[in-house]
Amino acid sequence: MVLFVEYPKCTTCKRAKKWLDEQGIEFEDRDIRLQNPSEAELKEWHEKSGLPLRRFFNTSGQLYRQMNLKDRLQDMTPEEQYRLLASDGMLVKRPLVISEDDVLVGFREAEWSERLG
Repeated sequence: MVLFVEYPKCTTCKRAKKWLDEQGIEFEDRDIRLQNPSEAELKEWHEKSGLPLRRFFNTSGQLYRQMNLKDRLQDMTPEEQYRLLASDGMLVKRPLVISEDDVLVGFREAEWSERLG
């Protein structure tokens, strides 16, 4: 079983959820607006993913643009970035799939097939 973190109104999240269902992959569903990831979860997921921390930011979101984070992130420590991500689920790139030993950020079907399939 994996943890699927989503924003239910997001069309990419809907496609990803449908894909998981079609593949028969069992998941626990978590609405990012109702239960935002904590700083500790984000740090753990980031380390497990092997991705740059900036990949965890929803760069196409309104809040990201309003806060001018494109220019601000480079001057922030990882701890400050975790705190910021934990402050509002709409800053977090989604969907996220968290398994025991892997984390997928954003839905790319080929990558998900390779790593979950």
